[in-house]
Amino acid sequence: MEGIKKIKLGNQGLIVPNIGLGCMGMTTIAGNDIYGKADEAESIKTIHRSLELGGNFLDTADLYGPLLNERLIAKAIKGNRDAYTIATKFGYEIDDNEQLTWQFNGKKEYVKKAVERSLKNLGTDYIDLYYLHRLDPDTPIEETVAAMAELVKEGKVGYIGLSEVSSETIRKAHSIHSLTAVQTEYSLFERNVEENGTIKTLEELNIGFVAYSPLGRGFISGEIQHPEDFPENDFRRSIPRFQGEQFYKNITLLNEIKEIATERNCTASQLALAWITSKCFIAIPGTKRVKYLEENIAAAQLILSQEELHRLESIIPIGTITGDRYDAVGMGQVDL
Repeated sequence: MEGIKKIKLGNQGLIVPNIGLGCMGMTTIAGNDIYGKADEAESIKTIHRSLELGGNFLDTADLYGPLLNERLIAKAIKGNRDAYTIATKFGYEIDDNEQLTWQFNGKKEYVKKAVERSLKNLGTDYIDLYYLHRLDPDTPIEETVAAMAELVKEGKVGYIGLSEVSSETIRKAHSIHSLTAVQTEYSLFERNVEENGTIKTLEELNIGFVAYSPLGRGFISGEIQHPEDFPENDFRRSIPRFQGEQFYKNITLLNEIKEIATERNCTASQLALAWITSKCFIAIPGTKRVKYLEENIAAAQLILSQEELHRLESIIPIGTITGDRYDAVGMGQVDL
């Protein structure tokens, strides 16, 4: 299998494959399954297979577990750490008993505490890309980024980024220390960063964009046909986009996407990933199974014509109502 591209993320020197691997679903979060049950052995096989195919960019966070996801990655990369580019995140406060407080903490002291914990859990002495997971509304972003910049000077972190932040926050942060990447949910069903000007801001400042949930949290795969198809303990059941009448409106849109996929002899998921990479964005689809990993990376070879890109975007134009991507609490945590 060939075709995965390596591209520059931002302009500080980081180079990553245009399709990475989101590892969130490989462990629970606070006891809740993410996209169904995970199997540690299969997850580790998936990480190893991704590397074989050129997909050496792993995305995790201390929130996932909490801490369990980073420890799983440590097992997978042991003895081969330098072959991988690892991104992790902090900001959801985790106490000394390894419990989530569900508060945000971007204070200088917590930044130092969080990075030391992640380094230990990942079994490494450096993190390639370190993100603030969510903005702490009680701490100026300048304070948080100044603390992250110190980690770069100390060699503990290679590059820094932010997740789910507004253009205003990006500009403030970037004035303190150059950002390499901003990560936000982005897919054919979630194009708010185009609508609100975030993408233009990133282009202006030469900051890379990383799209998480590029398959609409698995919805674009087409395997979920009814809201009740989500496993009982699956957090997607709480997301408005996947509830009631809105779910079925989105299924209608998805069926149109599938028609184009059929014409191209690919899956709807591959089509959705190719749409993102055509914009020179990085996609980090999450999976914990080798089968889906191989399908996702194969999308790197799919080149879409301008006509096909236009057809896809005309199915779900910017501004189309597809339902909120989080419940009310989750949406309140996004810096829009």
